[in-house]
Amino acid sequence: MTRFSPAELEAARDRLVPDVVADGLRVLFCGINPGLTTAVTGHHFARPGNRFWPVLHRSGFTPRQLAPGEQGLLPSLGLGITNVVARATAHADELTAEEYREGGRVLTAKVERLRPRWLAVVGITAYRTAFGERSAAVGPQERRIGDTRIWVLPNPSGLNAHWTLRTMADAYEELRLAAEESGSAAPRR
Repeated sequence: MTRFSPAELEAARDRLVPDVVADGLRVLFCGINPGLTTAVTGHHFARPGNRFWPVLHRSGFTPRQLAPGEQGLLPSLGLGITNVVARATAHADELTAEEYREGGRVLTAKVERLRPRWLAVVGITAYRTAFGERSAAVGPQERRIGDTRIWVLPNPSGLNAHWTLRTMADAYEELRLAAEESGSAAPRR
């Protein structure tokens, strides 16, 4: 993994990173917003220590662990990536509540257009703020966007120490199993 200088990272602040999407995906993963390493590389979840790619594999979504630079393979697996807020920051706490709410509106329009089976928001606080669902918990949600079901997953950031790699992979696997079940709105428990 290439290490970037503080100047390179700072130059990426507010940069936009293209979505990895296609119509009719099985699952559209939605991060909070791009970090600076993601903005420099143009690859989602690229910061060292982010557990998205290992968790995606351990949960059975991918046949092997992909590197961030291989994100273009995701649509062929029925998967995609977008963000609640498009602009890159060093930390998610730099975002305002209004940015989250506007991001929720933009995300809703995107989901209506792309029609994934599931929208998986990776971060409970991002989901609660973007959609005004203050009591939401990790797991499947009652809210839908058209026919798209919503699932909230733990944030894969290495800073989210509450979730281990294994418990996070288990949570993502629940979504994978639900996404494989035709017409199922909730996982088998």
